[in-house]
Amino acid sequence: MGNGTVLIVDDEPNAIKVLSAILLEADYNVVESIDVDMALKALHQEDVDVVITDLRMPGRDGMQLFEHVTENHPDIPVIFLTAYGTVDSAVHAITHGAFYYFIKPPDYLKLKSILARAVEQRRLKREIEALRKRLAEETSLPRIIGKTPQMLKIFNTIETIKDSESSVIICGETGTGKELIARALHFGSTRRDRPFVAVNCAAIPRELLESELFGYERGAFTGAVSRRIGRFEEASGGTLFLDEIGELDLSVQSKMLRVLQEREIERLGSNRKIKVHFRLVSSTNRDLEREAKAGNFRKDLLYRLNVIQINVPLLRERQDDIPLLVSEYVNEFCIREKKVLTVSDEVMRIFHDYHWPGNVRQLRNVMERAVVLSKGETITSRELPDEFVSLKKREGPLHSLRTLSELESEAVKNALRVCNGNKSKAARLLGISRKALYKRIKDWNIE
Repeated sequence: MGNGTVLIVDDEPNAIKVLSAILLEADYNVVESIDVDMALKALHQEDVDVVITDLRMPGRDGMQLFEHVTENHPDIPVIFLTAYGTVDSAVHAITHGAFYYFIKPPDYLKLKSILARAVEQRRLKREIEALRKRLAEETSLPRIIGKTPQMLKIFNTIETIKDSESSVIICGETGTGKELIARALHFGSTRRDRPFVAVNCAAIPRELLESELFGYERGAFTGAVSRRIGRFEEASGGTLFLDEIGELDLSVQSKMLRVLQEREIERLGSNRKIKVHFRLVSSTNRDLEREAKAGNFRKDLLYRLNVIQINVPLLRERQDDIPLLVSEYVNEFCIREKKVLTVSDEVMRIFHDYHWPGNVRQLRNVMERAVVLSKGETITSRELPDEFVSLKKREGPLHSLRTLSELESEAVKNALRVCNGNKSKAARLLGISRKALYKRIKDWNIE
């Protein structure tokens, strides 16, 4: 109900009945408990805004419940309502953070006024916490770094479309920084003070993804012990980022299409329609047009998603950005590790020649390792993983070097041989997408 959820705790059934009737008439949702043990279960299962509790009860009393709420749910106000009040108990409760202390029978008009203030205080606390979380996200946001033409084009696109409501799809291989671009679109826009909700579609089991997105009511299915707000509602007013959207099951795709068309949802276990308004940004490392032709992705949903497309280049396609990225990561991890380090020319040459199958994410991990392991003032090849050391050993006269294309072709052939021709396994072994593997097989006419 509209005004909030109130947990009433009292061992007298008639007292609960009277207060429940008054609060229900005032448009509150009421949860009833006749003892502290029931109240603790309700706090775990329900999204409670305020607790109204008696003081003296069999077993654990109201003061023990108050102490539990203060320690475990500090944002929930507690109001005492007791027939056995004393000055000492009232002073103890108020000085330890109770919101108010009533003697039975209370002035119900005043109780409703105090209750409204308590609900509003809880909502304000939650909003402040959400703002703090968003501020922490924004201030800790890694920067998108680059000076190559491909990256400058992306920067220009972000600046142009950041305040638009149109859907955006970000395409690129794993580790190229797709989520960074999604965050830049949100935190650089007028939505920056609203939620940024990220969902990794590949990480959530298919049978749970629908409930994760739409939410559910209590009792909607086995294990649904309380209502849960879904990601569509959570993102309302802000940005919903669906990472690896190509992993969505066809049944969820059809429901998502309806959400994008109608801008409303129904939680699982409910037929009440809830309006939602968010900007959708999605990402994929798949060729969704090919997936649509193969019947694995809905064409009508693809048209809805692909209003604006941003293609993120591979790291080896923007080698001039590697020195900038290295400098950024060395600085980041040196601050954390309290070190001052430089990077040797030898390491930079190795980085320039390396093919970076894991893209920017791999470079960041390599630099973190190098900073942590470095004992001197300069990062050398000794701090690099084995695959970089083997690349260094192959250095020699220019005529003895093989081209990057030859090295990649050999790696693809070896992976296919090891995986007995299974292209999905070979792609995972190489750390690239199936789309990228198919392209290389076609380019090099690999049988």
